[in-house]
Amino acid sequence: MSTATIQKNFAAVPHTGAGDAGGVSRPNWYVAIVNNNSEKEVRERLARLGYDTYVATQWQTKIWRNGRRANVEAVVIRTIVFIRCTERQRRQIVTLPYINRFMTNRAVATQRTPAIIPEYEMHTLQFILGNSDTPVRIEERPLHRGDRVKVVRGSLMGLEGEIIDTPSGSELVVRLDILGCARLNIERISVEPLP
Repeated sequence: MSTATIQKNFAAVPHTGAGDAGGVSRPNWYVAIVNNNSEKEVRERLARLGYDTYVATQWQTKIWRNGRRANVEAVVIRTIVFIRCTERQRRQIVTLPYINRFMTNRAVATQRTPAIIPEYEMHTLQFILGNSDTPVRIEERPLHRGDRVKVVRGSLMGLEGEIIDTPSGSELVVRLDILGCARLNIERISVEPLP
């Protein structure tokens, strides 16, 4: 068998990395939830630890009231850092003090499995943000009156309630089932829809 034939045979087998080896997990893109305005700092800290990270940012020209202009790296998806790692590494990362938690897959919420972002979606997001000439806005799933939600941050974390109103801005009016009914205004980022 010639060298060319051997190389051709190796090329015919798709290289999938160590993910196919027994006991070795394949790296995936996970979604880490961090504190607001700390996304870029967390990205740098994780990169120094050797992790492949991505923060959805876009360069924009900011104009101040005094007329001064500057190009700034604006975060498009707040409180989110994408991390490409194995499940074992993810369990180590979640213990870091600057990682609040990992986003869970709501489609299988009963198992509380971490959400895994497909590789093609990450490439699409990176392509859009890297090549768009205008600012990109990521729209969350809108919440409507009557939707059931769970508070995921703050002192009321874990409580479930119902959307009563969605006034303009980022606040919601939520009815919580505590001692009958308590009505409060809460930021959109503090709640997740229930399945």
